[in-house]
Amino acid sequence: MPNYNDWSRHFRGSPMPIPKYQELTLPLLRFLVDGEEHAVREAVDALAQEFRLSPEERQEMLPSGRQPLLRNRVGWAQTHMKKAGLLEYPRRGYIRITDRGRAVLQDPPEQITERYLMRFPEFQDFKNQQSSKTTADPEETATTTQQTPEEIIDSAHQALRTTLATDLLDTIKDCSPAFFEQLVLDLLVAMGYGGIDGIISEDRLGLDVIYLQAKRWSHTVGRPEIQRFAGALHGQRARKGVFITTSDFTREARDYAASIDIKIILIDGDRLTELMIDHGVGVSTVQTLELKRIDQDYFTEE
Repeated sequence: MPNYNDWSRHFRGSPMPIPKYQELTLPLLRFLVDGEEHAVREAVDALAQEFRLSPEERQEMLPSGRQPLLRNRVGWAQTHMKKAGLLEYPRRGYIRITDRGRAVLQDPPEQITERYLMRFPEFQDFKNQQSSKTTADPEETATTTQQTPEEIIDSAHQALRTTLATDLLDTIKDCSPAFFEQLVLDLLVAMGYGGIDGIISEDRLGLDVIYLQAKRWSHTVGRPEIQRFAGALHGQRARKGVFITTSDFTREARDYAASIDIKIILIDGDRLTELMIDHGVGVSTVQTLELKRIDQDYFTEE
């Protein structure tokens, strides 16, 4: 297998424009070929050198002015390869190639595009999540001429939100159980509830309480776990409960929760991240976009 320095010589010569993020995926993977942990900023610097970007090009910002364009594109490249299982995040701010990534480099394509990544089931799931959460026709998203500007913005916003949600869930799964329990309480407080020690108040006086179960699990929650939770509610003479997990629930678990007299709300990992994003828990706003149109009332002449 050629090493990174051998490969990089192909790019020496005249300066090149800032590459698109799909043009960065294969070079980024090759940079990680040594199998060591590398800081993301280190990867950005190395790619900037190999593409011979000028200091001005390295500092070129997104139109929003929030982030350097190159850093943003490297970020998208690493996110897509993370979703496909070609690289991993061993710790915050660091990336490392996986065994699957090494296998790709054994017989690399000319470019690692989204079409190429679709051969991996995890990436298919990621893209299916994006497609299922947008009203735009998947065939139309590839050709923006078939979409109105508003549709393009909506599709891009949903793609960003889906990526944020999956990254957020990955981060939550790396947290300790104690931190996860606090995260859940923070979310419920942000939603207008009050809570402590697994009990949340539905009203300000605490006249109606809801019992909480939070599990930072990777395996699917089945009916037995929900039955035990329901039994615990009976023991407390409680009528309402919320069961939150970072994974998912089986059909049997959902059917059971829907069939009993006690009200049990099931919140899986996808719903959890949606609520966190909507209520600003664990995320921060980096840009607000205003869309304006002509005020026809203003121009109405009597």
